[in-house]
Amino acid sequence: MQLTDNTRQLEQLCQRLSAQPFITVDLEFIREKTYFPILCLIQVASEEETAIIDPLAEGLSLAPFFELMKNRSVVKVFHSCRQDVEIIYELSGVIPQPLFDTQVAAMVCGFGESISYERLVKTILNIELDKTDRLSNWQLRPLDEHQLQYAAGDVTHLLKIYRALTEQMEKTGRSRWIDEEMEILSRGSTYVMPPEEAWLKIRHRSHNPKVLSALRALAAWRENRARLKNVPRQSILKDDFLVMIATACPKNKEELMQIRGMRKDIASGRLADEILDTLAKMTVDPKIAKILKSENINAEPALYELLKMLLKIVSQRESVVPRLIASDTDVQKLAAGIDKNNPALVGWRRGLFGNLALQLRNGDLSIRYNPEKKDIDFVGL
Repeated sequence: MQLTDNTRQLEQLCQRLSAQPFITVDLEFIREKTYFPILCLIQVASEEETAIIDPLAEGLSLAPFFELMKNRSVVKVFHSCRQDVEIIYELSGVIPQPLFDTQVAAMVCGFGESISYERLVKTILNIELDKTDRLSNWQLRPLDEHQLQYAAGDVTHLLKIYRALTEQMEKTGRSRWIDEEMEILSRGSTYVMPPEEAWLKIRHRSHNPKVLSALRALAAWRENRARLKNVPRQSILKDDFLVMIATACPKNKEELMQIRGMRKDIASGRLADEILDTLAKMTVDPKIAKILKSENINAEPALYELLKMLLKIVSQRESVVPRLIASDTDVQKLAAGIDKNNPALVGWRRGLFGNLALQLRNGDLSIRYNPEKKDIDFVGL
């Protein structure tokens, strides 16, 4: 294992790694007190070497690493890659490609939903990871040898896991099953949320166009302010407070102060001015409720339950996580007769589940218990 803390070393490392068919990658970062994560360590490994890159080292340029991430001749292997890829994309505008996520591959291979790295190492390699340094403050320097060894383990074990999972997928003919998931994880839109859409992630019960328009404006304001100040969005105002403000839609500081739980320092300070200015400038969109209504699918309840049962049976029989075959929304759409652009009716998903689902919906398939085989039979009618 080597510690890389200058640009020349990094250039040489990335040149060697660019000749490899695949590399494993992991990032250590902190984001408790900031909007943007602070990148503290980059761990990389190939079949020939393991290295730890110190992005906090004075004068170090990460440009060679980002160039490596763009190199399409080298597969980049991560475990649960979303946050790591988001950081790389935020810093460089680069999404590592080709991309391989061992957590997704593990779902294809029957290891369960969102399996952790520690559990996968234990299951495949029969190794108990030392979790002593899991909660280390990776921003502090110097890092001791034990911390560096722990960090390196996140990519060295991943080499063997990658080989084991790809071998299993090839044997079972499932190598292409994760292509769609990898395509989604390779889109820039996966990691960038427009501020105007931030309100869609906030829980609320309103369908009032004025309230929803206010919530959309306030959530966008908070998102932009959090990015500008580089602070967590919840540290500005929590979600439930945004909903209460949007519902009350105050016109002045006196009305703002009347909202339950409102702190006086907020109602009388700079935040209050920004909140009131945001509400004064927002316009009511009478069609905004349709955005929520479009998400409500009028599925036939009995059929929906039968299709869920069918999905569970198929997933258990094939040792695949149900969500990878069909999401709950996909099943709801099938139960509502909405087939257009339904992923469950495309490719391997259709062959595994979609065709059976259509037969069941059309009354051409029955599900029954076979006492001799002590298993479920699908019977065409």
